[in-house]
Amino acid sequence: MSSSLSPVFAPIRVPTIAEIRSAFPALTAPTLFLDNAGGSQVPSVVIERIREYFLNSYVQLGADYAVSREATATVARAHEFIKCLVNASDPSDSLAPGHAPGTAQNWTQGRGIGEVVLGPSTTALCNLLANTYAESPRPGRDEIIVSTAGHESNVGPWMRLVSRGYTVKPWPATRAADGTWEISIDTLRPLLSGRTVLVTFPHVSNILGEIVDVKAITALVHQHGGRVVVDGVAFAPHRMIDVADWGVDWYVYSTYKVFGPHMAALFGRREAFAEITGPNHYFIDKSDIPYKFELGGVSHEGCAGLLALYEYLTFLAGGVATSPLARPARYEFDRRVIERAFAVMTDHELPLQARLIDYLRGRGDVTIVGPAHAAASRVPTISFVHQSKASAEIARAANARGIGFRYGNFYSVRLCETMGLDPRDGVVRVSLVHYNTMGELDRLIDALNTLL
Repeated sequence: MSSSLSPVFAPIRVPTIAEIRSAFPALTAPTLFLDNAGGSQVPSVVIERIREYFLNSYVQLGADYAVSREATATVARAHEFIKCLVNASDPSDSLAPGHAPGTAQNWTQGRGIGEVVLGPSTTALCNLLANTYAESPRPGRDEIIVSTAGHESNVGPWMRLVSRGYTVKPWPATRAADGTWEISIDTLRPLLSGRTVLVTFPHVSNILGEIVDVKAITALVHQHGGRVVVDGVAFAPHRMIDVADWGVDWYVYSTYKVFGPHMAALFGRREAFAEITGPNHYFIDKSDIPYKFELGGVSHEGCAGLLALYEYLTFLAGGVATSPLARPARYEFDRRVIERAFAVMTDHELPLQARLIDYLRGRGDVTIVGPAHAAASRVPTISFVHQSKASAEIARAANARGIGFRYGNFYSVRLCETMGLDPRDGVVRVSLVHYNTMGELDRLIDALNTLL
């Protein structure tokens, strides 16, 4: 974070919704993209930077010739950007020309409150982390508490550690006084003990949509000497990540659900990394992070796409008037650009979620699964069930009309079972992001009026 706005960021004005949508080539299609929690659309600048990488920098990292140095710098800068995005950077961070993984001075080592590991998916990164914990036991700490209200990516890998010497305690969703299902800190308290090594939970359930108080849960777990693993997949497309403020030990999210390539990122606090050893080759030093955890390396072209997301966020924050974006000579990441961009996203999303929730609440034949309000304490991932029609029937009929949303359990089978829903049919889920419009909701509501 710089003391003044980066030269890259020269505010002009926040773009209109038409300008925002023009940055996403897919939005010219007749299909309504209302399944964004499964994967968001990608702005043209991300597509173009990936294309440029393939054309100009598609070589191995770490050599001394110019193209390899540029490729190495691209991957290094992508890690630095994600560190800034999640607020793990040190204010004095500055980039050297770029070091190859495994060299004496690694990309991010020694700066900020932690490091970022990139990988192919949240599922892959959670499995990697769980396997690493299984091989790095902490004496006297052998209990893992797992929220079963989340996506299986941050549930199953930890459940399987029962066979590797851990005691696993499920932490299920419970009904609040108003009948809403929630992830409650009160039901976590009796599960904690001096033997707790980890508590894993979602920042937002990808079915319920409610934002969990990560900071409060993390503080409680730390009082018992444990660490937290937070699945931020359903949170990250809507609000700004702040691992420094929340104090989390591990935070993981999928970049392809935040307008980027099909990858994922795992933040780890330095103290948490110090307790485990990454699985990469034996001759790679334990302290060589992220390299020790990035088996086979990362997607280099994907890193070019990740890095380009900063250009889109700058555009969204008002850094340029229209797209396509002009490529900056050097990326100088400014946390306030990211803050402003996510504030713009929230401003676009809150009226959309209010309209859809108000419509669903006004019907007597559906039940919203999750908070039945449109406050900022939830995200516009909105699920419901019909009193007589199957979720599959509703979704398939809408899909035939070119309206893209889905039904099912969304890999939250355990949550569906807790709520008494058949996981095969699950819920109808409509998931919105900032590039959706009121006109699209009008079309959706017109269809639901017929289908329901």
